[in-house]
Amino acid sequence: PNILWSVACSVFVTVTYRSGGDGMWQALTLLFSLLPCALVQLTLLFVHRDFSRDRPLVLLLHLLQLGPLFRCFEVFCIYCQSGHVEEPYVSITKKRQMPKNGFSEEVEKEVGQAEGKLFTHRSAFSRASVIQAFLGSAPQLTLQLYISTLQQDVTVGRCLFMVLSLLSIVYGALRCNILAIKIKYDEYDVKVKPLAYVCIFLWRSFEIATRVIVLVLFTSVLKAWVVMVVLINFFSFFLYPWILFWCSGSPFPENIEKALSRVGTTIVLCFLTLLYAGINMFCWSAVQLKINNPDLISKSQNWYRLLVYYMLRFIENAFLLLMWYLYKTDIYMYVCAPLLILQLLIGYCTAILFMLVFYQFFHPCKKLFSSSVSEGFQEWLKCVCCDCRQQKSHESAGKTDLRSSEDRDETPSSSKISSLPSQILNTDELCSA
Repeated sequence: PNILWSVACSVFVTVTYRSGGDGMWQALTLLFSLLPCALVQLTLLFVHRDFSRDRPLVLLLHLLQLGPLFRCFEVFCIYCQSGHVEEPYVSITKKRQMPKNGFSEEVEKEVGQAEGKLFTHRSAFSRASVIQAFLGSAPQLTLQLYISTLQQDVTVGRCLFMVLSLLSIVYGALRCNILAIKIKYDEYDVKVKPLAYVCIFLWRSFEIATRVIVLVLFTSVLKAWVVMVVLINFFSFFLYPWILFWCSGSPFPENIEKALSRVGTTIVLCFLTLLYAGINMFCWSAVQLKINNPDLISKSQNWYRLLVYYMLRFIENAFLLLMWYLYKTDIYMYVCAPLLILQLLIGYCTAILFMLVFYQFFHPCKKLFSSSVSEGFQEWLKCVCCDCRQQKSHESAGKTDLRSSEDRDETPSSSKISSLPSQILNTDELCSA
């Protein structure tokens, strides 16, 4: 559905640009719409392993960009037949319940072939929605907002397009959060509550909206420098998993797909790192890519990396807003720049607040955390207070040392002054003699 409405809206907006004579905006809109469609087709083929199967009709439908429609029809047929045909073979999965009073029960569940196929389709559509969100909707939203800023006009079609693009990005980020939770706690039966979805939605909405607005404002005044900002962000996140892989000294992963050669595996890994960089360009990815892991995903919860990301991103947003304020043009004549900067920074802090609320109260596996957010914050305050106390003790010790040295310097001078009257008396006695 995301792909269908994205293509429909992009075609409508492209027609308006063509009628207005804006050839460059028309080309960029089509590029950010068709490129993710092609990547989604490849993803669906890869997840369902159709490259190694003799299914020419399926390959043709994907080539014609009709793969998602065919997959939806296939899911509908499997769902309708699942309750009427008895399956001869079932697999048994074991999941552990969330601990209660320190104890966790293990529950067995039978999974049939139809349910397994439905799970595969659901996983494929989840990955396709993430690709559509961050390689299509995110640059599309940035482009349309930039055009609206330059033209100082927002049409109804473009406004609807931007709203749907923002919802697509937020949904993709939400899928990243759920995927990260299910991968890290694979042995547990994870159930996400509705309030957790609401909290994630608010967290991601504030984070992505403020990030896109900051990039658009900076681009509108410093078009040449935005290329450097984008390239630094992109290559930092693109090369980071590869640097960790090279430093680990692990062998090249060969178990991604049996039908793929080393070159094909390298292309798949590069595409994953490309998607990883695209996600982190706009928001926290939640899923940490680890090439030397058989699952390609790190299952450890790295709070330090999360803290560093949001600190650096906040500093970067503040710096970009400062540059916009210093070099803003006449198109922002009727905009209160300090108030807008304050609102954007508060909006980003609001996103961080919802993130902390999610991890503290609504995370489905918060009972498995070694320490909660509040406990970590209390430990951080204790460390800061201890550092302040040590610094004050060092300062007071330095002051006492200075006072003692001053007293030592004053002691001989006072003895010299006290000896002067005695010397004067001795000279008087000599004179009288």
